[in-house]
Amino acid sequence: MQYNNRSFLSSIAPVTRHLLIINVLVWLATIVFMRTNGLDLVRWLGLHFWRGSEFMVWQPLTHMFMHDTHNLTHIFFNMFMLWMFGSLLERVLGSKRFLFYYLACGIGASLIQELIWELSWRNLLMSCVSGPAGTTVNDVINAANSGMTSFTMDDFFNGYLGGGLRAVGASGAIFGVLLAFGMIFPNMPMLIFFIPVPIKAKWVVLANGLLELYFGISGHQPGVAHFVHLGGMLIGIILILYWRYTGTLRRTHGFY
Repeated sequence: MQYNNRSFLSSIAPVTRHLLIINVLVWLATIVFMRTNGLDLVRWLGLHFWRGSEFMVWQPLTHMFMHDTHNLTHIFFNMFMLWMFGSLLERVLGSKRFLFYYLACGIGASLIQELIWELSWRNLLMSCVSGPAGTTVNDVINAANSGMTSFTMDDFFNGYLGGGLRAVGASGAIFGVLLAFGMIFPNMPMLIFFIPVPIKAKWVVLANGLLELYFGISGHQPGVAHFVHLGGMLIGIILILYWRYTGTLRRTHGFY
């Protein structure tokens, strides 16, 4: 008689397992460094708007391993989704391709977020300040640059006003993983909280994409980088379709 002595971690595919461990360790390190010596790792490793002085070229990569340290919700749900979908996808795509896909979705999502910030920062600036009727964006910028306001434009670009110009989290990569799962296993039934019947994966992915688009455009969920989520899904669908077109990914499963 043989017994299976595999641990929970060893049962997870290797790249997925290492991603889970790295994310948790970085989250713990962020808490420890802040509480012991006041070092804010988010300042160095979180994603900042490219116009601010705190933007660094490595942040589109490193922000994927940072999470909100004020509660467990952010990292828990990201890691739960990575654990739920990552191992199966890794075994389908192969470890190297899965790692490339994961990183590409996360980095691509951050670049799309930078584009969204570039297109919207002027409106965000105006929403953060008050002034007499007829005040324009240029008036606010000139006042900030001349020291007539309590903040500088660099303060704003670094996310200190409105808090909307910096981001942390693996969500871009995670939503890319969710997208791939829905494309490769479209008819796999999924159980969703509070819904008593299973729903096919393709409809879950579609619903998530539409919700993210709605919240991103409407602004009804401030503080959440919805366009990062959409960016991860966009990069994901491009890669999956490309791999199918080139025959790199077998067409055993698909939309039908």
